[in-house]
Amino acid sequence: MTIRALLSRNIYYDSITLMSVAQAVKKLPGVEDIGIVMATVANCEMLRHAHLFPDAWLAEQEVPPCAEDILLVVRAIDEQHAATALAHAEERLTTSSHHKAQRSITNLPIRSLERALNEQPGANLAVISVAGEHAWLEAEQALRHGLHVFLFSDNVPIEQERRLKILASEKGLLLMGPDCGTALINGVGLGFCNAVARGSIGIVGASGTGMQQLMCLIAAAGSGISQAIGTGGRDLSEEIGGMMMKQGLALLAADEQTKVIVLVSKPPSERVAQELLAAVQIDKPVVVVFLGSTTARFTSASEHAYMARTLTEGAEQAVALAGGDPLGVPGTHLLRTDQARLAQQRALLAPSQRFMRALYCGGTLCDETMLVLSEHIGPIASNIALQPAWALAADELYRGHTALDLGADEFTRGRPHPMIDPTVRLDYLARAAADPETAVLLLDIVLGYCTQSNPAATYAEAIYLARIRAQEAGRYLPVIVSLCGTEGDPQCLSTQRALLESVGALVYESNMVAALATAELVKEEDV
Repeated sequence: MTIRALLSRNIYYDSITLMSVAQAVKKLPGVEDIGIVMATVANCEMLRHAHLFPDAWLAEQEVPPCAEDILLVVRAIDEQHAATALAHAEERLTTSSHHKAQRSITNLPIRSLERALNEQPGANLAVISVAGEHAWLEAEQALRHGLHVFLFSDNVPIEQERRLKILASEKGLLLMGPDCGTALINGVGLGFCNAVARGSIGIVGASGTGMQQLMCLIAAAGSGISQAIGTGGRDLSEEIGGMMMKQGLALLAADEQTKVIVLVSKPPSERVAQELLAAVQIDKPVVVVFLGSTTARFTSASEHAYMARTLTEGAEQAVALAGGDPLGVPGTHLLRTDQARLAQQRALLAPSQRFMRALYCGGTLCDETMLVLSEHIGPIASNIALQPAWALAADELYRGHTALDLGADEFTRGRPHPMIDPTVRLDYLARAAADPETAVLLLDIVLGYCTQSNPAATYAEAIYLARIRAQEAGRYLPVIVSLCGTEGDPQCLSTQRALLESVGALVYESNMVAALATAELVKEEDV
């Protein structure tokens, strides 16, 4: 094994560009792993956790790396493969369209917000994706210049987030983030987003994949999205108090195109939930999806809100309120047609096959799955467990019924998110498939911009091999896929579905329905 590194001084690329290059290089022969990061303290620590930090090589450098530098590290089987991979990564970076624009004589680098505003005086939104320790300052400058902000960066201290959101609220602006992965503003997708038609349903969400699932389910019913405003995952915490969800709600209430509003989040605290529901007293119908929360919990404050427990139920209510056909949403009515097929697959399971194993990219989708499944099959062990007693220990791979959020921090230190790089999830898939106690595998695959170009091809191959090996061991292995996407996405929903179904996977566009189908295969009559 060989580790080779390269340091590019005083240059910047956004994280999505870096992750895309890393994914491409990882596929080269002989490459075991790769890390391409801005050399911040946090990112260098991530490389250490991934066993990719080049201590010896950096000790030879006259000047240590800093946050304005790119650190590129390759681990390969030998020197030759490492050198080839390093050269390939450098070439992909330097020939990217972003770099070409910087190198152009007529397009000099724009290195300040003021210069950018001089170039684009009509701009009213800034997209920020820099290292977290610098991101809050860039966001504050943008807000003070009267710009809405889409803050993709994470690792922003929560006290700075609160300060920024107070400033944004005072100015009537949006601060989407930190760690905001998805938005759709005036028909333009930001971050991880799907191709959907414009329409009359607006969304404000503290969940990226939750918003994507809502958008795709609404699109499947023939309805469209006016705006989708992300808030960042901590917005409904006690410290932040839902400031941006309230701001987004107010903006959509005043938006002429928006006729129905959907709010989506994991369950907030009682105080924050009550404040948000009090703000719902507007002239437009508002669907509130606090995952797993019931109307009864918020009876006193929910007179003006339509409460939904799951993303699919929220989509159905929004479509109906917008004048569409809720049966167009791929909901539980589709599951009824699959009862015979599910019963047939259950009958083929060996006595040892008792447990479901869910491997998720989307944290909110994983949460929804655990909420649905726990009602039918009991406790679900997880790294993001619903209850403390269900949490996996550090040395546990699986424990009974298990759902893993492979997009959580512990799985993404020093490496791309699994929506971009499937390596980690493929490893967990193979290990789950080899476990004689595994009765069914459940995966989410999220399509759209900035994700894998053809995820179904990658997973179809892995699913095929897993099922063949299980068959050789005398077991039948069902695989269920929660597929989130649209026909307009770069990957094309129907094409991805066909690839997955060709290797025997059961595919559902509703994550809730995929969870219910999984329950059909493993639930006991007395649970």
